[in-house]
Amino acid sequence: MKATYHKHILDFKRPSGTSRGILKQKETWFIHLTDGEKQGIGECGILRSLSIDDVPNYEEKLRWACENIHLGKDALLKELRTFPSIQFGVEQAFLSLGAETPFLLHPSKFTQGKEAIDINGLIWMGEADFMKSQIKDKLEAGFSCIKMKIGAIDFETELELLHSIRNEYSVHDIELRVDVNGAFTPSTALEKLQRLAEFELHSIEQPIKQGQHEEMAKLCEITPLPIALDEELIGIFDRENKKKILETIQPQYIILKPSLVGGYTGSSEWISLAKKQNIDWWITSALESNIGLNAIAQWTYTLQSKLPQGLGTGSLYTNNFDSPLTIEKGALQYDRAKSWNVPFNL
Repeated sequence: MKATYHKHILDFKRPSGTSRGILKQKETWFIHLTDGEKQGIGECGILRSLSIDDVPNYEEKLRWACENIHLGKDALLKELRTFPSIQFGVEQAFLSLGAETPFLLHPSKFTQGKEAIDINGLIWMGEADFMKSQIKDKLEAGFSCIKMKIGAIDFETELELLHSIRNEYSVHDIELRVDVNGAFTPSTALEKLQRLAEFELHSIEQPIKQGQHEEMAKLCEITPLPIALDEELIGIFDRENKKKILETIQPQYIILKPSLVGGYTGSSEWISLAKKQNIDWWITSALESNIGLNAIAQWTYTLQSKLPQGLGTGSLYTNNFDSPLTIEKGALQYDRAKSWNVPFNL
């Protein structure tokens, strides 16, 4: 078996705003396996400034993984414990290598085109008019769940946007989620949550920065609307530490990005621990290309979650790879009439 890797820079169709800044490009890496006639591919989706493995020796570790591919998946995952995005790339690559075709990782009614995955429509931060136009587009596209990133522009303006949506669409028409990416401070978070709760939101993601467990626990205990942990889960590798965080904070939801929490293995461990404490969850992509998104979506379908998932990021880039993944009426579908077009010999 031989393994190689290479980098690919994804270009956003338009700059996308978060509370951590404006995104114009997204760096990603691919592991390519060959074993005789068989081939496999996995995406290592790193998010600079957010991924715990955003370290100077990232490429060196990726090279090491490829040079030691003979160790096998389980041994590699153990050695790559602090590099969750590479773990996920390795998991995908081995699964891809053993699959009927490199991109059919989890055969199901989803990959047969018989069933779809409900997803949320993502609204990026920006000027009020830009956010309004995104909301209009998502509603016209048939989304019944919208997720707004807030916390970067004036809070009153964000409240006005939510008010305008609720004026036209009731909670029965549109489910609203907001993602703060830790932009609120512990001293002002509760007041802001109380004001946001007036709009009957489904949930709010990561209202304050991660690592403030006591403050987050207090918020989750008295919050007027459900809180979902996101960044809080990044960089927690030990099962006991994961268990302790969930027991301490007691969130209403957790959100899992496989590239940030150790792939299928790391995500499954979080889900198992959350279920024991009656904490619900959903899966979100971390701005991967369609290769990584495909791997996440196919696996997510097998989990049979009833909540809308965060898998609507495939159309963000000008230079993504053609794939069978399409979005119709607020759901991610696998169109078997469409084929893959990737610049690799697969």
